[in-house]
Amino acid sequence: MFELTSKIALVTGARRGMGKAHALALAKQGAKVAVTDIDLEECQQVVEEIKSGGREAAAFKLDVSNKTEVEQVFDAVIQQFGRLDILVNNAGIYFAKPALELTEEEWDKMIDINLKGQFFCAQRAAKEMGKNNWGRIINIASVASGQVGVGIAGGAHYTASKGGITGMSETLAVEFAPLGITVNVIGPGAIDTPLIATAGMSKEAMAGLLAAVPLKRMGRPEEISAAVVFLASEEASYVTGATLFVDGGWLAQ
Repeated sequence: MFELTSKIALVTGARRGMGKAHALALAKQGAKVAVTDIDLEECQQVVEEIKSGGREAAAFKLDVSNKTEVEQVFDAVIQQFGRLDILVNNAGIYFAKPALELTEEEWDKMIDINLKGQFFCAQRAAKEMGKNNWGRIINIASVASGQVGVGIAGGAHYTASKGGITGMSETLAVEFAPLGITVNVIGPGAIDTPLIATAGMSKEAMAGLLAAVPLKRMGRPEEISAAVVFLASEEASYVTGATLFVDGGWLAQ
């Protein structure tokens, strides 16, 4: 099950954390992986790790908020691998700022990377996938993406971007279904990644967060990657427009 041999995957934000885990997991299942992020050197390190396992990968510098760069990188991936089958829209940022203090520049930066970037990567991917009438687009959102009772103080810009991903993905699932492309969302809970480490949460805030998680621990990036592999596989062929929360039971409270 979950065999991805001969599939071509592109992962954004793949130089570390969850993105790196997704790239490694897809490669382990047989996919050839385009590892993309803003730091080419770190992407290349992930590629070397994939190659050490006997799999194929290539590194590309990509700022997802730059549409021209998105087009150029996707062109390069298609030129190298011949096509594209799987897109994992993982690139994202987080920084805390009270809503009353948010500047227009800060709002735009969050939306440009977290939401606009996902749309234009998905749009470009669908144009390629539609040529073969098969594709998987997996958008990474968050447990804090609206309508589930989870807000983040200091994160209005972040939760707006993640909620936008969910709504956008449902519409893309409808539009892309005739092309043989599924579009799904994964909503991670508290995952132990460098993004969390740099979020500036106090020990008290972290303890409060974990108190809301029935499993009483943070998730591992690999536990999100398992969901990515499933949604990328043929076994998920009848799943589209769905949001899969991987949150340790957070929303069950």
